[in-house]
Amino acid sequence: MKISILLPYKENFSPDYPGAVSIYVKDTTINSKFRKNIFIYGSTNYKKKLLKNYVNLPFNKELFQSSSKIYVNNFLNEEKKKKSQIIEIHNRPSYINSIYDNVKSKLVLYFHNDPLDMNGSKSVSERLNILSKVERIIFNSQWSKRRFLSGMNRIYIKSKKLLVIYQSTNKVKVNLNKKEKLISFVGKLNRAKGFDIFGQAIVKILNKYPKWKSNVFGDEPREKLFYKHKNLKLMGFKPHKVVLNNFKKSSITVVCSRWQEPFGRTSLEASSRGCAVIISNRGGLPETVTNAIILRKLNHKSLYNALVNLIENNKKRLNLQKKSIKNFYLSNRFVTKQIDNYRSIINHKLFKNSFFKNSKFKILHITNFNERHNGRLFYNTGRRLNNGFVRLNHSVLTLSDRDIVSYYRSIRDYDGSRTLNNKLLEVISNYLPDLIVLGHADLIKKETLKFIRKTYPDIKIVQWFLDRMDSDWKSNKIRFLDKINYVDCSFCTTSPDTLNFPKNNKIFYIPNPADQSMENLEVYKNKSPKTDVFFAMSHGVHRGILKKGKIDKRENFLNKLIKITPNVKFDIYGYKNKQPIWADNFKNALFNSKMGINLSQGASTKYYSSDRITQLIGNGLMTFIDEKTKLNKFFTKKEVVFYKSIKDLSKKILKYNENDNLRVKIAKNGKKKYLKYLNSKNIAKFIIQKTFNIKYKNKYLWE
Repeated sequence: MKISILLPYKENFSPDYPGAVSIYVKDTTINSKFRKNIFIYGSTNYKKKLLKNYVNLPFNKELFQSSSKIYVNNFLNEEKKKKSQIIEIHNRPSYINSIYDNVKSKLVLYFHNDPLDMNGSKSVSERLNILSKVERIIFNSQWSKRRFLSGMNRIYIKSKKLLVIYQSTNKVKVNLNKKEKLISFVGKLNRAKGFDIFGQAIVKILNKYPKWKSNVFGDEPREKLFYKHKNLKLMGFKPHKVVLNNFKKSSITVVCSRWQEPFGRTSLEASSRGCAVIISNRGGLPETVTNAIILRKLNHKSLYNALVNLIENNKKRLNLQKKSIKNFYLSNRFVTKQIDNYRSIINHKLFKNSFFKNSKFKILHITNFNERHNGRLFYNTGRRLNNGFVRLNHSVLTLSDRDIVSYYRSIRDYDGSRTLNNKLLEVISNYLPDLIVLGHADLIKKETLKFIRKTYPDIKIVQWFLDRMDSDWKSNKIRFLDKINYVDCSFCTTSPDTLNFPKNNKIFYIPNPADQSMENLEVYKNKSPKTDVFFAMSHGVHRGILKKGKIDKRENFLNKLIKITPNVKFDIYGYKNKQPIWADNFKNALFNSKMGINLSQGASTKYYSSDRITQLIGNGLMTFIDEKTKLNKFFTKKEVVFYKSIKDLSKKILKYNENDNLRVKIAKNGKKKYLKYLNSKNIAKFIIQKTFNIKYKNKYLWE
């Protein structure tokens, strides 16, 4: 993987006068596992460079042309040769559009300053534009992230595109007993950095405590603030190593900025070297150290009192120094690991199988859980799959789409879909799932999925589909394909190779899952069943009752079967004005039968069956299946009875009706096979493995 890092124009990537961005990039590049393939681009006049893998872009200033535009164009010329997988742009949101339009690389933007003060990210529309074009936005503090989100919809708050990765430094061992009576200040010598506050306070401190000294590092040609004392040394600008060594000697470091510091490198480095740190409560400063004194009021009197407290209370000062060292965690290695982690994630080719193998995911399952039907449709595939995800120890949140649209229909939202889609985004912003599972969720709009893809790029999206999709059910195929370009994988209960799907789509077959909590009957143990053959159908599960004038083509099959199969008690529902049955009424009727027919609408299609098959075989009822379904690939004649034609079915009904021992044995074997191999846990696991590309050794029964 090649990674290109583009520094801000005029950022000095040199040991001579390096900026905070340069130091950060240098430290994290040295520690990166990708360091051999990282190339840093910038423009500086200094000959010495911080790293060898730095590329100084040629720069010829032209009249009336933007320097930044020329700089970016020069970078793009280099990038056309390099063709990096990832381009990381530091602190210049204004570069995003030009780079996005000219490369295929994945973009990452780093903010080192207040986003609302920078060209290209001041307005909400500019920030939304950035979000749509980059894979990640990295902030140097939670404060900076909050500033970026200012004025934006709260659904963006938990977007995995938005990461806080703090600046870092190397942690060193410091002998606190050798600390000098030294107070340090590092930064621009101006009012924004609070140098005037420090200057007034430090002169009074050095007068009161003549054994103490103070070193000040920095300059400011634009703002003249002068403070003199024999124990106060104005060091000017010094190399970074000199400043770090000074922190090792210092007992106290002051960072009393007036302006909202996005992070504050001085307090970070001072705490890493065991200083007792005093900071103002501005911007991201409180995030830079684990232990510090925070000034309640930002004035020289407040700072003076804080310094007096630390100077006169040796125990307190030493305790703060010890905590600074002990609790310091923002090491270069720690932060670089976070950076390398997102790099690996957004470049999916680097995913290792072990990365997801034992992961426990947060899953948002969106399907019709039929809450409004008061338990009539409790035994459904959505609940079975849900149980499977839960049994795998994943965290599962359900969203019943059909119930939501039913409850929220209005004149303004005729079908309730607007409310549903808005609610989905709200749920995601709060729950932040790793995986969204859609089951027949037709009213989830493609635009919503597209938005999720852009805003939450790490969220995987899959769909499952139960209905048949062959020639007589083309509308179902249209429903299924409607979201195919917005999901990572699709799963259906018909063999995909019979449906002429577009190529290059991950579409997999899954059987109808059984669940141990639902398929809990052992029908074969009933020694006195009331009927011989059970079959149930309906004119639609949501309708619940028969529709006048509607004819189900299966009725012709059933009429003929009953006619040629004498002396057999058929118990058929949804047929000849006998209303359909549901839930436990369905299971009770099934329990009082010897045998059942698994008969789906239309011509038999490879592997397809309605979810009726689960309840029949899974509850221990000997079941007849048309062999043209090719389900005999999964079941043997010792587990299910396959028939070739209606006449063959009639003969086999008569045969097994008279042979209870064989019937019971087949029913028992069928249930055992279904619950062992085609259970909800296995099918949920299969969905997870295919979605996250997790390798596995043993194939599933249905593969």
